[in-house]
Amino acid sequence: MARRGTKIAQLAAAAAASGVLVAAIAFPTVGGAGIGLVSAVDLTPMALEEPPLAEVSIVQDAKGKEMARFYEQYRQVVGADQIAGIMKTAIVAIEDYRFYEHGAIDLEGTIRALATNMSSGRVSQGGSSITQQYVKQVLLNAADTEAERNSALEASYGRKLTELRYAMGVEQKYTKDQILEKYLNIAYFGASAYGIEAAAKRFFGVKARDLTLPQAATLAGAVQDPNATDPNLGKKQRQRLLKRRNVVLARMAELGKITPEQAAAAKAAKLGYKGTGLPGGCESSTQPYFCLYVRQDILRNPAFGETADARVKMLNRGGLTIRTTLDPAMQESADRAIKKYVHTSDNAVASEALVQPGTGAIKAMAASRPYGTRKSKHEVSYNLVADAEHGGGMGFQAGSTFKTFTLISALKQGMKLDDGLLAGAGYRAPSLAAFTNCKGQGIGDTSHTVTNDEGSPGWKTLRTGTWSSVNTFFVELEQRVGLCETVKTARSLGIHRSDGGKLQEFETFTLGINEMDPVTVANAYAAIAARGRYCAPMAITRITDRDGKATDYRPRCKQALEPAIADATAEVLSGVFTKGTMRSVGGIGRAAAGKTGTTDAYAAAWFAGFTPDLAGAVSIGDPRGSQAHKLIGVTIGGRYYGSVAGATLPGPIWKETMIGALRGVPATSFTAVDAARFEGCSRACAPARQTSDGGGDQGEQQEDGGEDEGAVGDGGDQGDGGGQEQGGGDASEEGTG
Repeated sequence: MARRGTKIAQLAAAAAASGVLVAAIAFPTVGGAGIGLVSAVDLTPMALEEPPLAEVSIVQDAKGKEMARFYEQYRQVVGADQIAGIMKTAIVAIEDYRFYEHGAIDLEGTIRALATNMSSGRVSQGGSSITQQYVKQVLLNAADTEAERNSALEASYGRKLTELRYAMGVEQKYTKDQILEKYLNIAYFGASAYGIEAAAKRFFGVKARDLTLPQAATLAGAVQDPNATDPNLGKKQRQRLLKRRNVVLARMAELGKITPEQAAAAKAAKLGYKGTGLPGGCESSTQPYFCLYVRQDILRNPAFGETADARVKMLNRGGLTIRTTLDPAMQESADRAIKKYVHTSDNAVASEALVQPGTGAIKAMAASRPYGTRKSKHEVSYNLVADAEHGGGMGFQAGSTFKTFTLISALKQGMKLDDGLLAGAGYRAPSLAAFTNCKGQGIGDTSHTVTNDEGSPGWKTLRTGTWSSVNTFFVELEQRVGLCETVKTARSLGIHRSDGGKLQEFETFTLGINEMDPVTVANAYAAIAARGRYCAPMAITRITDRDGKATDYRPRCKQALEPAIADATAEVLSGVFTKGTMRSVGGIGRAAAGKTGTTDAYAAAWFAGFTPDLAGAVSIGDPRGSQAHKLIGVTIGGRYYGSVAGATLPGPIWKETMIGALRGVPATSFTAVDAARFEGCSRACAPARQTSDGGGDQGEQQEDGGEDEGAVGDGGDQGDGGGQEQGGGDASEEGTG
């Protein structure tokens, strides 16, 4: 054995002394006895490809304030001047005390390791220098597949020799101080902390430059086996880490880097692990629902990578700075309004989205429940404010907010604001052909009667029918303008089901049988506010990569409606506040328009509205199942409600949000309606002497906007819950005011 060790030492010394690139090295023969001499081993330095380290991507609001972080590895790369000197001393003392004396290969350590390996017949000791460890970590971090990771970790002499050649290349490229800096930034310390800055914060709540002797020794000891000493895993792991820390301190004293007294004092200190929470992921975000939206926006957008895996890698490893559309003041206003009316502990959930007309920029996303997985805390593990594509769920039926799309369709077909029809107490389709879906199929339901539970039948115009939100008026209006035309209008404004399924096209489409999310509804109403200019919902305005290169993202818009039609729609919906279902709630002190929505039997309630500067939609329902858990006889926000309609809670939440969100924003007026085109009546004027609910003579028929809803109703237009069964699922549920 002595003769073999002497031979190895001689070969290694000769190679080091002469600087030759080829050396003969003896290794144990795998699978057999004795030592095999492998000659002509190539020790030519190799250039190591060093991909950028995985770094944290930061999400900011519109003002530049951080709101969330995404990462695969929690790491913050720092320079050598941001790392405490005692940390550098500790890591060198325990990992490679001759680091500043040897080259890429520590011959003394390598010979010692080889001797041990030969006696055991296997690779049992590494003898790696810090440079070699850096190389190994680079190869491991660059691995994309399990096979590549296994290759980077395999215990073979072939892998070891490759590392040596890479290490020689690294030593030629960088100074020792630069290599140490790179090593400390790439090393894994346990507790999900990669790199010295993240480890200092995670373990002790300090920056790397502020580490003390006991803290530095702890982190230096952790790199040897970070999983076995991970203090986040429990008491046993912490005890191992404490012992390892003391080994480091003893070694530092042995090498004269600290005094015995300093070592003793540091050993007497407690471990001091704080387990500082990792500042990342949507669950820990200050705005979790907006965070979820941004995350899904990137993961499903090919602009951020050709494949799903590439996009995940870009987000979690790319070190991006993502600037978003979220307005902190508007977000605060929405949060405050919801909190005032709905408690976290309530079974019902309120959700709200604010969207900027003309850009589609999402300004706020708020909900009454916190995001998370702890049911005991009433947390919700999906996006309450958005659709399934952005991490949301099924949403809630939108109710009478969909009547707006029938109103628009009527205006598109030339009806004037005082054109109307005689709305009955009930409506039943005269034939299958009375309603045709967009496949050309007749789907009129001749067996079911749509009713207004407390409604007032009579002559209704586009104005008064909308203000009082009469079911029978809108179903018959939809019959006249066409079901498919109404569906197309809704689609042109971005309407799609929250769950990603196809829109249910039945005669009760106008009553809001489709499940929606606040972002989609708010964005559709924002297009009306923008005089018909529809813009896709937008959450990201700029992404800056780790190298400082910025990419700006612009609104994606189209003209979905004629401006004059949008203006006329805004004119009608403005009356909802003064003469319709929101008159008991009142306006916001500036031009505003909107529509209440309540589904059949009070399963869910909505309000969607807009000013020229901001649009918003509020929904409320029970996430346990809105059809099984209706908003009847419920306590919400500490107050008992016999029933909850669109103006009961969603309307007041919207109003309070808007007042706060637009504080300081100059008031803007809607564009006046084109009187020549839309005022008066033409082909559907009120018949002479037609009266309704005691109304007067011609021209004065039921122009009061319907019932005063008070605190609970939507103008008395509650549907009867009849059986539109062709829709399947919840298609039988009708919307009301």
